[in-house]
Amino acid sequence: MKKVISTTKAPAAIGPYSQAIQVGNLVYTSGQIPIDPATGVFVEGGIKEQTRQSLTNIKAILTEADLSMSNVVKTTVFLADMNDFADMNAVYAEFFTEPYPARSAVAVKTLPKGALVEIEVVAEVE
Repeated sequence: MKKVISTTKAPAAIGPYSQAIQVGNLVYTSGQIPIDPATGVFVEGGIKEQTRQSLTNIKAILTEADLSMSNVVKTTVFLADMNDFADMNAVYAEFFTEPYPARSAVAVKTLPKGALVEIEVVAEVE
């Protein structure tokens, strides 16, 4: 059975999707772009600030499910420019500790609303 996970501490869905869905012992988040839920607009700054906000949004969704970043088993990072990888990776490392989740990072042509980064995760419910 699917359980919808939703919080006002992360941006509301801007389309026909949920912030996250739990199925069994896994939680799947939708991709999070760097929208500040308090203002409804992108955070100011570049890739570092946008990565931090995207991961902060994910953290808020996981908290709503009584999980933490340590429950994350897989991440997917979408970058508008692969030249931003090192800066994204530096901020990403602030949110995860060993054992690190598995990760894919890909460059895409464009992201919603012109974001520089979008991140989604899969987390395990213990």
